[in-house]
Amino acid sequence: MRLLDSLWTEWKIALRFLLDNRLQTLLIVFGIAVGSAVIVFITALITGLQANVIERTLGTQSHIRILPPDEVNRVLPAADGALTLLLESPRAQRLRSISNWQDVRDVLDQDAQVLAVSPVISGPALARRGVARASVALVGIDPQRYQRIIPLAEELVAGELRVGAGDAVIGTELARDLGLGVGDKLRLDAGEGREAVVDIAGIFELGVRELDERYVYLDLKQAQTLLDLPGGVTVIDTTVAQIFEADRIARRLARLTGLRAESWMDTNGQLLNALSSQSMTTEMIRVFVGISVAFGIASVLAVSVVQRTREIGILRAMGSPRQQILRVFLIQGGLLGLLGSACGGGVGWGLVQVFNLLGPRLFYIPVDPTLVPLAMLVATVTGVLAAALPARRAAHYDPAVAIRYV
Repeated sequence: MRLLDSLWTEWKIALRFLLDNRLQTLLIVFGIAVGSAVIVFITALITGLQANVIERTLGTQSHIRILPPDEVNRVLPAADGALTLLLESPRAQRLRSISNWQDVRDVLDQDAQVLAVSPVISGPALARRGVARASVALVGIDPQRYQRIIPLAEELVAGELRVGAGDAVIGTELARDLGLGVGDKLRLDAGEGREAVVDIAGIFELGVRELDERYVYLDLKQAQTLLDLPGGVTVIDTTVAQIFEADRIARRLARLTGLRAESWMDTNGQLLNALSSQSMTTEMIRVFVGISVAFGIASVLAVSVVQRTREIGILRAMGSPRQQILRVFLIQGGLLGLLGSACGGGVGWGLVQVFNLLGPRLFYIPVDPTLVPLAMLVATVTGVLAAALPARRAAHYDPAVAIRYV
C-alpha cells in the first residue's frame, strides 16, 4: 500500500511539473509527434512499396527453378595414359528433360518449405499467321499446378484459361502483333517438321512486355510433342513461404535433388540490391529521428531540472528519497514520449489513409497493426532513457543548496 501511495505521489508531481509549463510541454510533444509520424508514414510507405515491387516481379515468375545440370566437356585420357590439353569452347546446351522428374516433383511436394510445385516444359518456336511471323516461347503447363505458381486466370483480359485439346493462351502483345483474337487459329512451328495449329482460347496480360509478346501456353503433352521431348519437362517451378530465404532454400534443394536450383534472388540481383537499400534507408531514418527525439526530451528535462531546483530541494527537505526524485523525472520522460508518439502515430496512420484515397494510387499501402503500438513503445522507452541524465542530476541535488537557489 505504501508503494502504491509513493507511485501515485510521483505521478502527480510529474504531471504537475509538465502542466506548470504548458507551452514547453506542448512544443516537445509536438516535436515527438512529428518524428513519430515520419517514422510511421515512411515505414508504411517503404514496406508497401517493397511489397508492391515484389508482387509485380514475383507475380510473373517462380521463386526457385529446378533445372537439369549443365552439360560440360570431358577431357579423356590419351592412349599412353597422359592427358592432352586442348583449347576448347563451352559446350552448347541443348533442350533436354530433367531425369526422373516425377520423383523430383514428389520429393518437392513433401518439402515443408515449398508451397507449390509445377513441372513445366519450355522451348523456342515460330508462330505464324498468314504472312506475319513471331519468335515465341512455348510453355507447356499443368494448369492446376501452374496456377499456384502464377495466377494466370486472374491476368486474362479475354477468353478463358484452357490449354488442352489443341487450345492455347497467348499474351496481349503477341495477339496485337499477329492480329489474333479469341477463337482465331495460330500455327506453331518448332522446327524439323514439328508443327501444330492451335485455337486461341484466351489472352493474358502479365504486365511484362517480354512475356506478353513471347509466351504461348499449351498443355504439357502438346508442348512435349512439339519440342520433341515426349514425357519430359525442362524445369520444375516452385514457390516458398519465405521469399528472402529463397537463396538458402535453393542451395538445399540442389543438394537434395542433385540438380541445378536457381532462385529469384540470383536472377534479380539489382532488384534485391534496391530492396536492401530501401530497408537500410528506412532504418537510418528511424535511428536519426529517434536520436533527435531523445535529444529533445533530454534538453527539455534538463531545463526543467534547473527551473524546478527549489521545488526539488523542498521535496528532498521534506524527506523524499533520491530514488523518488529520480522516478519523477523518468516518468516525465516516459509521458512525453508516450503522448507525442500517440499523437504522431495517429497522424502517420491518417497520412497513409490520405495517400491511399487521394494519392496517385499506383499501389496500396497496408499498415501493419503493430506499427503504431511499436512506435509508441520505442518512443516511450527513448523518453525514459533520455530522461535518465537530467533525473540523476535532480536526484543528487543537496536540499540546503537547492532551497537557497533563486
